[in-house]
Amino acid sequence: MFSFLSGEFIDVIDWVDSTRDTMVWRFERHGHAIKYGAKLTVREGQTAVFVHEGQLADVFTPGLYMLETNNMPVLTTLQHWDHGFRSPFKSEVYFVSTVRFNGLKWGTKNPLMLRDPEFGPVRLRAFGTYSIRVKDAARFMTEIVGTDGEFTSDEIAFQIRNIIVQEFSRVAASSGIPVLDMAANTAEFGKLMAERISPTLEGYGLEMPELYIENISLPPAVEAALDKRSSMGIIGDLAAYQHYSAAEAMTRAAETPNSGMGAGIGMGMGMGMGQQMAQGPWGARSQSYQPPQAAVQPVPPPPPPVEHVWHIAENGQTTGPYSKARLGRMVTEGGLRRDSYVWTQGQDGWKRAEDVTELAQLFTVMPPPPPPPGP
Repeated sequence: MFSFLSGEFIDVIDWVDSTRDTMVWRFERHGHAIKYGAKLTVREGQTAVFVHEGQLADVFTPGLYMLETNNMPVLTTLQHWDHGFRSPFKSEVYFVSTVRFNGLKWGTKNPLMLRDPEFGPVRLRAFGTYSIRVKDAARFMTEIVGTDGEFTSDEIAFQIRNIIVQEFSRVAASSGIPVLDMAANTAEFGKLMAERISPTLEGYGLEMPELYIENISLPPAVEAALDKRSSMGIIGDLAAYQHYSAAEAMTRAAETPNSGMGAGIGMGMGMGMGQQMAQGPWGARSQSYQPPQAAVQPVPPPPPPVEHVWHIAENGQTTGPYSKARLGRMVTEGGLRRDSYVWTQGQDGWKRAEDVTELAQLFTVMPPPPPPPGP
């Protein structure tokens, strides 16, 4: 009885949300009775939806409203008004939050199978965040909420996550971008996915202002192989790295106290030093003193001589370059004469071929006439 009487005298209908995740909240009244002339306060970031006997009666945007028949024509046709103590105005009032719900997470529950142009078939994982907002309160109530008295963002997050994952697999498969280059295109992926998801969300009365892809990763085994490949590129000289690693391992083992491996390595190092001392200038007394000899470094051979190549000038045009062997054949064929002008690198201007010492020997000197026959 006390709840009933309190409901009759309360004439202010409003909602202040402190949960930060409630999307729809139903104004609770005894018997859903709303006093005639009550004041409805709809704040910024809210929309009030009136449902009368299961039918959506009216939608109120931010503002202050007096609930009377003259400003609620839809309810007038649905409800007969009288003036008794019992309130003739029995409806449900739902407050719908129209602010952004940020920081909602999405991710691939299982790896997605894609074909990469560099690695072939690969499996990808991706995750990120997104934000949603109620765009059409009436559609959102009829399609998603129904008669739920307190609807939170978690109740629809699972459905939206499935939509995002489905669109990500389509976008990534049709993009043709290699896996190693996807990290540089996450912003474009996010915009394209939000555009493709928008038609589906509009059917729910929602919109997605932002969608972010925080990470795109490969399975751990593939990432380990890539790390090894990158390490090999950084190491460079594999032989030198192996010697360095072996020396580091020996040093760590020798420094480990009470280590059998360290004792073995120390013993091996001692035997090696003993052999070096035995073979040194203070070895066995029966051996004569051998002064230490400096290590003889092999002298590298001199570089091979650079063969000259020659150019030929004739009738205002140049031809070449020709090797000396080729010029010898040209002398035989008549392509190079004594008075032909030739030039090579380091030579001061064009010279006649017979004036170049290196080429003069190519021209055969005619032998003198034979001696007369004897008597």
